[in-house]
Amino acid sequence: MARKVFFSFKYDDVQRAMNVRNSNVISGAIKSGFIDKADFENVEQQGDKAIQKWIDEQLNGTSVTVVLVGAKTDESKWVDYEIKKSLERGNGLLTIDISKIADLSRRTTDCCTLRVKGYKHYLWNNNNGRDNLGAWIETAAKAAGH
Repeated sequence: MARKVFFSFKYDDVQRAMNVRNSNVISGAIKSGFIDKADFENVEQQGDKAIQKWIDEQLNGTSVTVVLVGAKTDESKWVDYEIKKSLERGNGLLTIDISKIADLSRRTTDCCTLRVKGYKHYLWNNNNGRDNLGAWIETAAKAAGH
């Protein structure tokens, strides 16, 4: 079943997040929540209300939220907002540690402690994210009744 999936991440981890997005392992899924740097900066300059509006619009029609967790994701008020709004919507939810995906400089980081109680947490590298992301999303969707 095709799903619209919202990807939540701290913009500092955009290179790692794009690696997940571009892995093409979610056939038929519409991937929401990605924004290029120029558009992100434009929305950011408009203030908090504009950012909230953009997030709310991106979440519209989604059934699952995938939180991509890096070194400082737990410091992002916007990831917190995205999680809160996703739970209010009844989205399926899962978190994935992306800290060990190498960035363009081939560096990795350590993962922060962000986890959402009651929801599954996966390790992209150790749990074969490339092979399993679609199944993880389906599991989260079914757990939420979608």
